[in-house]
Amino acid sequence: MSRPQLLIDTDPGVDDALAILMAHAHADVAGLSIAAGNVGLAHTLRNARTLVDLLGVDTPVFAGCATPLVRAPEEDAAFVHGRDGFGDVGLPEPTSAATTEPAALALLRLTRERPGELTLVALAPLTNLALALRLDPTLPARVARLVVMGGAVTGHGNTGRVSTEFNLGFDPEAAHVVFEAFPSFELVDWEASVRHAFDDAEFDRWLAAGDQRADFFGQVMVAARRYNASRDRRGVIAADALAMAVALDPGIVTRSETRAVAVELDGRLSRGVSVVDWAGRLGRHAQAKIVLEVDQARFAAMARRALGAPI
Repeated sequence: MSRPQLLIDTDPGVDDALAILMAHAHADVAGLSIAAGNVGLAHTLRNARTLVDLLGVDTPVFAGCATPLVRAPEEDAAFVHGRDGFGDVGLPEPTSAATTEPAALALLRLTRERPGELTLVALAPLTNLALALRLDPTLPARVARLVVMGGAVTGHGNTGRVSTEFNLGFDPEAAHVVFEAFPSFELVDWEASVRHAFDDAEFDRWLAAGDQRADFFGQVMVAARRYNASRDRRGVIAADALAMAVALDPGIVTRSETRAVAVELDGRLSRGVSVVDWAGRLGRHAQAKIVLEVDQARFAAMARRALGAPI
């Protein structure tokens, strides 16, 4: 079987790191387009380069948008991931360099060069992808699949707005552009990520049995695990890794619902909320395949392999 062909938009970030390790263990990666999100662009770009060094690959890294499309963000996620996005453990400066091509232009170029071949995996706020769409609205026709990590489909979010998930809340206008432009995409939301958290003790065994990738990830995830424990979030929540698992192996999905999903832009208490038309009342095209359950054992096996732990 041929390996999946991926193009990843990301804002590393601890859970992005596990997703990127998974991608390189199971697929060919055409590039990493980098956005601000979990932390500022200087940090997310540096972290992507650190991962390229760790893996010893030549995956190109493209710098993208440093700010949302319209409004300044209300918060980032440094209080979860550390100020540098990788747990503030004092990692050395990476040797790999980013390219000079802007991320939005790289997304357009790579999909033009390989029409219908690439699965686009969106793990970050959707700023880079929205900008690419504004430059070339024909982009969706050239993407084999779009898998988005974002939203909280029944309102159990993870930001100060209660019902809002971080990626959509960081840049709601960008999410609106993407959700309106793509006729179909797969949505892996925060709530599914919580349901599919890894058991802490089991995850620690994977780290102990793994290689240099596990050693790295064990270091950078300490702060995020501590934060989640303080919020009574059980287990290792790996939102971006779950989306990556769906991108790598669509057959991992055991339950899903296809519905129209929109993004609230104006609500004082609900800006960035993913609004799902569960009952089909609005007569809108149902463009989002919402992933509700996956095969947890297969997901775990993919994560173990990414960490170099025996399967």
